[in-house]
Amino acid sequence: MRRLLLPVLLCSGLTLFAQQPYWKLLTDGSIRWTVQPGQAHKDHMEMSGKQLSAIVHYGVQPSGALLLSRKLVFPMLRTIPNDTRGNLVKEFNGNITDSITINGRKITEMPRSFSIHGYLQTTGTLSKNMILERTVFPSTDHAAYIESYILRNLGPETVAVNVPLIDSNHITDEKKGVYGSYVINTKLYNGGLLTLKPQEARHFWIVISARKKSEDRYYYSADYEFAKRSALVRSLENQLILQTPDPVINRMFAFAKIRAAESIYETKEGLMHGPGGGEYYAAIWANDQAEYINPFFAYLGNAAGMESARNSYRLFAGYMNPTYKPIPSSIIAEGAGYWNGAGDRGDQAMIGYGASQFALTSGDTIEAATLWPLIEWCNTYLLRKKTADGVIASQSDELEGRFPAGKVNLSTNALAYGSFLYGSHLATALGKTTTAVQWRQEARELRQHMEQYFGGTVEGYQTYKYYEGNDKLRSWICLPLVMGIYDRKEQTQAALLSPKLWSPNGLLTESGSSTYWDRSTLYAFRGLFKAGATDTAMAYLSFYSNKRLLGEHVPYAIEAWPEGNQRHLSAESGLYCRALVEGLLGFEPTGLRSFSICPWLPKKWNQLSLKNIAAFRTTFDLQVQRVSGKYRVTVNETGKNSQTFSWNGKAPLNITLP
Repeated sequence: MRRLLLPVLLCSGLTLFAQQPYWKLLTDGSIRWTVQPGQAHKDHMEMSGKQLSAIVHYGVQPSGALLLSRKLVFPMLRTIPNDTRGNLVKEFNGNITDSITINGRKITEMPRSFSIHGYLQTTGTLSKNMILERTVFPSTDHAAYIESYILRNLGPETVAVNVPLIDSNHITDEKKGVYGSYVINTKLYNGGLLTLKPQEARHFWIVISARKKSEDRYYYSADYEFAKRSALVRSLENQLILQTPDPVINRMFAFAKIRAAESIYETKEGLMHGPGGGEYYAAIWANDQAEYINPFFAYLGNAAGMESARNSYRLFAGYMNPTYKPIPSSIIAEGAGYWNGAGDRGDQAMIGYGASQFALTSGDTIEAATLWPLIEWCNTYLLRKKTADGVIASQSDELEGRFPAGKVNLSTNALAYGSFLYGSHLATALGKTTTAVQWRQEARELRQHMEQYFGGTVEGYQTYKYYEGNDKLRSWICLPLVMGIYDRKEQTQAALLSPKLWSPNGLLTESGSSTYWDRSTLYAFRGLFKAGATDTAMAYLSFYSNKRLLGEHVPYAIEAWPEGNQRHLSAESGLYCRALVEGLLGFEPTGLRSFSICPWLPKKWNQLSLKNIAAFRTTFDLQVQRVSGKYRVTVNETGKNSQTFSWNGKAPLNITLP
């Protein structure tokens, strides 16, 4: 009965949750919000470079005037205590236009439009004929935030403009800095008293930068810094290109690559990917980095992402020990410390699962051999945590006690299953036959024990109890689907998309709550696609993508609500891409030069392509076409003859690169 109700719930749900988008797609790869008369709206987005991250709040006030403020985080300027949140942080409110005068009169900036394309651009009026164009972005490699302005006189008369020069320093307390005092400098370049003739324009820019007091100041060119930022955006757009009949999903995928790859910081322990959100920088987590983002970097082709992944696994490996004390959940403060305040959250399962996938997809024997001791240690740890019921115990899960998880939870066990399974593929590739056979057997047995321990009826659905005694549906019941366990797929799908869990913002963490986290929603999309619920999942993914890209809070996947005010944490954007690559396409590495796919296309789609996949030490394209009721799959590897396969849409298609 519930299977029959699902399409009805789908249709009624999408109608019930209909939304009015603020933004539209432009042909240049950006999105734009054109301000309507009387419209008031505000939003925030995060942008990052290797030395800082900027959370920019922007919008239109009820008066019609511009709203603009910035929260700047400098992760390598450490503060005391030098803990997870020990970053130099400074907020800057206000707008330079509040101090600009035109012909001696103060003005108010009235925004006309906003656009986003890896940076934020605004266009507004200062007077009837004076137009101001602004571009906001972080430096790619300096601890500097830039606002670049072009002031245009479109009128018939010459005007006198005063853009007040600014060069001010805020010096922090040396007792509160790991490296003593820091200097936060705000400088306006190319301003002063200006005379603008008709149709004339003037370029000026503001830079907010930070440095150690002992360091010399630096001259910043807005044009040069923007050229570097634009080059980063273009390079990511040309890597791992998704082309589908849905332009919103294509654009959301392209934007997700930017957010996923920009949040990498140049620490004293090398490049480290960080979640962001105003708090989480120069530090790594077993879930965000080892599990979520690193496997994505293995096929994105971004060099900084690959290096950050290697560094994260290296740092986690430094905590291996002969007594099998758990690896900390997080390594913080540029690698100088660690955090394990929630105990073992299933971190070894997260690390083993992510590292195995990363090693396989990287396709590098040396890389795989380097990672092998960490993967072997994590899997050995997991086996030592096996209970009498044959399942894996952990003190909590990645939600760290926000919701109950018992002593044995489904998340840790599903990830452990994945760690054994992908670990066995890696062992085979490295010639470790005995270990490969052992881990395959452990995966089979764990799957059986998971069914016996977690399988049950919850709120009328024959799905999974998240932990013993659990009587409410939880979003992480999607994880068995992600791992290819389909024993309860129909009822699990129905439960995930029921009104008990599905909300206008994706999956609720628990039935009856109002809390949602995008990470579980994005995992659910991946699992639903992998389980073959293509058309159903695509309808929900399309709705989600329109909301996140073109709705009230754009343009990336978010962390959670109410916690963090829907911060644009970086790894969630990687999970969005993985929902399509590993979910819709069904991409799974099976060896150092081999993979399988299950590219079920939605009924309305006749083709899909994924270009410039950087995996297995090569670059290749995948194209899927619907031909005479079957699928034609073409693999074009750089420098090699193309391979063409006819797929019946049933068992996974196994592909080996020559």
